[in-house]
Amino acid sequence: MTSYALGDIQGCQPQMQELLEMIERESPYAKLLFAGDLVNRGPNSLDALRQVKNLEEKAVTVLGNHDLHLLAVAAGIGQIKPGDSIQPILDAPDRDELIDWLRHRPMAYTDDDYLLVHAGVLPQWDLNKTMELAHEVEMVLRGSDWKAFLKEMYGNVPNQWDDGLTGTARLRCIVNGLTRLRFCKADGEMEFASKMGTSEAPAGYMPWFDVPDRKTKDVTLVFGHWSTLGLLLRDNLIALDTGCVWGGQLTAVRLDDRAVFQVACPGFLEPIGAERT
Repeated sequence: MTSYALGDIQGCQPQMQELLEMIERESPYAKLLFAGDLVNRGPNSLDALRQVKNLEEKAVTVLGNHDLHLLAVAAGIGQIKPGDSIQPILDAPDRDELIDWLRHRPMAYTDDDYLLVHAGVLPQWDLNKTMELAHEVEMVLRGSDWKAFLKEMYGNVPNQWDDGLTGTARLRCIVNGLTRLRFCKADGEMEFASKMGTSEAPAGYMPWFDVPDRKTKDVTLVFGHWSTLGLLLRDNLIALDTGCVWGGQLTAVRLDDRAVFQVACPGFLEPIGAERT
């Protein structure tokens, strides 16, 4: 089956619909892989969430940081922030059904030598390790204590993976690696403040995918999250977030041949340095 990977939707549902129609004309029975952040910042988060949910088995979406933020707010833990556009979801009559569906989405997905995550993979993790750690978080989010976990999810510490991590610290480090990572040191120490492009890496840090001897070099990583990075195609790397919500484009890549499909977006937010996430 032909597969297409799509970058961050972030509530840009009309542009998503246009892109899906483009894909439908090319490959009517395609599998759709969403790189997370279905919601927030754009004006149509509720419609976007409902539409992807209704795709059922045709689509896979991994969880992004904005999706987790929605879960936290819905659980009464997180707070609505300036620029958020998730209130219509919280007010929707099918709110509980949507939230339950979202918290059962995977943190990572693999198929045919591809690994799909929202943001990145720490250099110490190979494919099997990444999937095992993602499953640890998934089990908590899908369990009865999911709200208790979300209450402890936020934070930048620990900022480096250690196999000896346990409990909340372990889960937080996994979540941060999979949904927030941009820059890290060669030893995997993460940095969360910098959100600009690779040319503005903090001293001593590098893009996570450029770490020498990264253990996922034998698999093609597909990810979004980093709008200031933009579209990046390498032999073992596909970066998909082209900043739709910021007035860029919404992008899909056909994994079979790396063909690129894009829809121009009007831009719903004004990028202001580090606030572009």
